[in-house]
Amino acid sequence: MLIKIYPENPNQREIDKVVDILRDGGLIIYPTDTVYAIGCDALNVRAVEKICKLKGIDPRKENLSIICYDLSNISEFAKVDNITFKLMKKNLPGPFTFILNTHSSLPKIFRNRKTVGIRVPDHSIAREIIRQLGNPLLTTSVHSDDTIIEYMTDPELLEEKYQYDVDLVIDGGYGGLTASTVVDCSEGEAEIVRQGKGELIY
Repeated sequence: MLIKIYPENPNQREIDKVVDILRDGGLIIYPTDTVYAIGCDALNVRAVEKICKLKGIDPRKENLSIICYDLSNISEFAKVDNITFKLMKKNLPGPFTFILNTHSSLPKIFRNRKTVGIRVPDHSIAREIIRQLGNPLLTTSVHSDDTIIEYMTDPELLEEKYQYDVDLVIDGGYGGLTASTVVDCSEGEAEIVRQGKGELIY
């Protein structure tokens, strides 16, 4: 199913549809401020397992990332010191993934990992969905192996490719071709491990 949502003015009825699917353990493809992503309710273990299977991710070995509405409840999901929090506050919402040490409130599937990626995208559709869901989204880009192919920016083509794998594709306009900049803060000092969209402000 493909639904159109306008970033400037997300339609409440359409947002409700998306949130219902997520609450039901469904998977969605949605726009962010970087590339289109596959997401589910991060606190729904069955849905998280579905995404891992779809993308061939082993959650014991590979980093998982979640998208939050803002930084107000970040400490529920990750351990963050004052210096890192200030750095995140300067750069979020924005096209960055911060790798932090995990917190015990995340589902067991995350607890096998010491770290989790945290994003707060500068995108009204993604943030409105999270705000109304009340939980963060587990998120993974639609691309694999860090290569982003042109068709992955077009929601209609994404719907064609993933129609049997996900429950809903949101058409929020053409997506970008550059992934987020990944900043590892798990060892204390911030280190850019992948330069993507956005210049980090220290």
